[in-house]
Amino acid sequence: MSTPTQTPRAATPARTSKSTRVRRAAWLVNALFWSAFAVLEGVNHGWLAGLLAGFFLIAPDLTFLVGLRDAPRMARGQLPPRAVPYYNAAHRALVPVALIALFPFSPVAWPPAFAALCGWLAHISYDRAFGYGLRTKEGFQRG
Repeated sequence: MSTPTQTPRAATPARTSKSTRVRRAAWLVNALFWSAFAVLEGVNHGWLAGLLAGFFLIAPDLTFLVGLRDAPRMARGQLPPRAVPYYNAAHRALVPVALIALFPFSPVAWPPAFAALCGWLAHISYDRAFGYGLRTKEGFQRG
C-alpha cells in the first residue's frame, strides 16, 4: 500500500490548479470585456439596449426555475435533472459567440440585440471564471 507522498498523482493537482487558475483568469478578462461592451452598447444605443444587456446578464440562470418544484429533493449543488438541458443550452458560449459573429452579416441591424448577446456572453464568462460550468445529466457540475 502506497502513501500519498509516493503516488505519482500527488504532483497533478498543483499542475491542474495552476491551469485552472489561468483558465479562470482568462474567463474573467473575457467577462469584463463583454460587460464593458454591454455597458457601451447601452450608453450608445439607449435604455432598451441597456435593459436587454442587463436582462441577458441574468437570464441564463432563470433556467433554474424549470426544476424549482424538484429542488427540495436534490442534493446540495445539484440541479434537478429536468432543468439540465435548458441550463446547459443557455450556458454554452458557442451560441452567443456564433450569433455575435453572424450579427454583422445579418439583415437585422438592431443594436439592442447585440447588447443582449454581450450580456449573455458576459454571464457565461463570469460563471466560468467563478468555477461554474455545464452540468451532467444528473445535475452536478462537470469536472
